[in-house]
Amino acid sequence: MTMLKNPSAKYRPFPQIDLPNRQWPSQTITKAPRWLSTDMRDGNQSLIDPMDAEKKSRFFDLLLKVGLKEIEVGFPSAGATEYDFIRGLVDTGRIPDDVFVQVLTQSREDLIRTSFESLAGAKQAIVHVYNAVSPLWRNVVFGMDKKDVREIAVTGAKHLRDQAARFPQTDWHFEYSPETFSTAELDFSIECCEAVMEILQPTTDKPIILNLPATVEAATPNIYADQIEYFCRNLPNRNRAVISLHTHNDRGTGVAAAELGLMAGADRVEGCLFGNGERTGNCCLVTVGLNLYTQGVDPELDFSDIDEVIQTVEYCNQLPVHPRHPYGGELVFTAFSGSHQDAIKKGFAAQEQRNDELWAIPYLPIDPADLGRSYEAVIRVNSQSGKGGFAWVLEQDQGLKLPKKMQAHFSRHVQELADELGRELQANDIWGVFRKAYRLDAPQHLQLVDYEETRGSDGTRIFAGKIEVDGKVQSVSGRGNGLISSVVATLKDGFGVEIDITDYSEHAMGAGSNARAAAYVECKTADGRTIWGVGIDEDVATASVRAVLSAANAAG
Repeated sequence: MTMLKNPSAKYRPFPQIDLPNRQWPSQTITKAPRWLSTDMRDGNQSLIDPMDAEKKSRFFDLLLKVGLKEIEVGFPSAGATEYDFIRGLVDTGRIPDDVFVQVLTQSREDLIRTSFESLAGAKQAIVHVYNAVSPLWRNVVFGMDKKDVREIAVTGAKHLRDQAARFPQTDWHFEYSPETFSTAELDFSIECCEAVMEILQPTTDKPIILNLPATVEAATPNIYADQIEYFCRNLPNRNRAVISLHTHNDRGTGVAAAELGLMAGADRVEGCLFGNGERTGNCCLVTVGLNLYTQGVDPELDFSDIDEVIQTVEYCNQLPVHPRHPYGGELVFTAFSGSHQDAIKKGFAAQEQRNDELWAIPYLPIDPADLGRSYEAVIRVNSQSGKGGFAWVLEQDQGLKLPKKMQAHFSRHVQELADELGRELQANDIWGVFRKAYRLDAPQHLQLVDYEETRGSDGTRIFAGKIEVDGKVQSVSGRGNGLISSVVATLKDGFGVEIDITDYSEHAMGAGSNARAAAYVECKTADGRTIWGVGIDEDVATASVRAVLSAANAAG
């Protein structure tokens, strides 16, 4: 079979929601929602090889370290592995006093009983009951009508109430999901939730959690936002409910749906670190949290060491975090494009001149340092890169700040190497070709041995030095308006090398008493060629002399 030329013969567009005067498009998110990690339940059930007890324990510790206060730790009625792990958390006192652990169960008496028993003795816990309510599930999966489905929800609520009474030492909280909410009739979802609330009698001080899942993402995220706003507007006793979002990513917009759902009035977001979950995944908590962070909102989650989070998640899930995954991927803060590199480099230079802490760097919506990343990998060089790329690498790796015209001169050497190797260039590759291009390693025709500078009675500068020429040391001297011009005069008078200095710059390489200096000279030869010389030394004056001699050697 092939894709249809007329897909409307097989697929229907999702209907719009009748929501006059919708308010969510004009709202902004100004505070962090309540977060629930479902990595250990929804995420775990989607793995090829579900986590064993050691991996679940390690993941639980990570979630606590990140700052999650609500964690769905499993499906205790699914089997002994799940049940024993959850009981172990309670019996060993591993659940902090300010953390709510949560378990999931279908709306069946025996499964609900097992769920309560798995958490009995915990200081506080959430039991989450669900049943599917949408037409497709009612008609195809269950063969039930609305009355039957509503009765499943009501019966489940009664079991929640009764089982909680068996273990009064635990502060029990309840969550109900009209599963498949996003493809169900809104009024029927409200009817089921209202019926559950009538049984459980939540209060404003102890509200019920109503989870409204996009079990299968079937529409654009604005429609999900409409559904959430409609539900919030029409639910009786809305102030006695926490509205929770559980988006999936079948259309690739799970994060967007969650964000718009918050704008539509929801209070809580359920998801997984880096979006692991069934099919194309759940909402990514890292992405939503750091999206808030970049808007100046504290997400109340700590990703200060994003690489540690990634390493633990990859180990426990046995799934890689994609290199382009927002915020966490290996390449998300990396620019290879020349124009991108130039903009980033200029952005960092401008940032250093500013007197405030506001972040404003082209192509970088967040400071990598806030996530524990260094700037070393922000710019990387390959055949697509420009002069700004290797200049950044040399500055970060060696402390060299090449003049702009010298960057253009050196770029052809870098491009030749990139084309030759056909791969990304590492910092040592660039440093090696730089040393070769400007003769920092190879034996020189003219090599400085020693020198001293004095001032003549007429104010001119006199260079008197010893220069090794092809292994033989010669004493030479020259006079000029300054040190550099006196070296140029010495080269002309002593060796017949004629060069004119057209540009000169110098800078310290680092800070402190042990900092070295770099000097760069652009010169014209007698036959009109442009050449560059580079000098590096502990003394800035000596670096300048070495730069002029470097140019003289290039002049040939």
